[in-house]
Amino acid sequence: MGATIRHELLTALKISRPGFYLTTVWFFVLPFGGRDMFGSWVFWLGCFYVCFPLGYLMYGWNDLMDVETDRSNPRKDTYLFGARLEEGQTRAIVGRMVALQLPFVPLFVWIAGPKMLGWFAAMLAVNAVYNAPGWGWKNRAWLDLLNQAGYLLVFVLGCWLTDVPQLPAATLIFSALFAMHSHLFGQLMDVEEDKAAGRRTTAGVIGVVRGKLLLATLLAVEVAIVWSLDRIVAGFLAGSMTLFLLDAVVGYRGRQYPQWVIVLFFVGWNVVATGSMYWLWLRGTLV
Repeated sequence: MGATIRHELLTALKISRPGFYLTTVWFFVLPFGGRDMFGSWVFWLGCFYVCFPLGYLMYGWNDLMDVETDRSNPRKDTYLFGARLEEGQTRAIVGRMVALQLPFVPLFVWIAGPKMLGWFAAMLAVNAVYNAPGWGWKNRAWLDLLNQAGYLLVFVLGCWLTDVPQLPAATLIFSALFAMHSHLFGQLMDVEEDKAAGRRTTAGVIGVVRGKLLLATLLAVEVAIVWSLDRIVAGFLAGSMTLFLLDAVVGYRGRQYPQWVIVLFFVGWNVVATGSMYWLWLRGTLV
């Protein structure tokens, strides 16, 4: 009995993808640049929510639609990249997705007012549009990237819960592009598995080399947006852009990345997310 409960808890943790926690918290913390929020219980409640309950819903919903694809994906069944689900787990996971949201709906409405019902509706709509069988955007090139703008709802959540101003338009555009290029990189890692499962992702349709060039282009636009706001962030993005250009031309080019490169990248990604989160909070340059 104890071993079963432990297994279920660890599976739930894998579904929420702890490897993505810092990225999600990065989005949640960004509106608080220059503000001392660390004594606010609502702030910490929001940090917990976007990591586990929201992560479980977003990535659990995604994993439920990718059961067949994930069986052949060597990155799955890890805390960094998510769980590998079995067919029999579907009903239980759907029930837990709902159960994890239910306490937060009245709580967030009590904290921020009835507008939070609109936030939950928008969050569910974004995930439904992405994961819907047949017509869902996850199987439609270009729309799969556009859907990632839904991450901006994390900004809205933080601002509404703590009553701080919403972010300026330039930061919202930059962050939407940031979410899109991050998703595109994930597609580049899974391009062969997605093709085998019949998925039409942007990376699979345009090819790996063009996908890397598109990723570099998105990074170039991000550099242009933040150059006048924060030269340190812009410089890091410019360096990343250069690496992807070199990789497309003289590096791995159209070949799939080996697993050690993928793991090393995501470990480094989380280190950078932690450092940049602190830097942007300290400087407040994007608010």
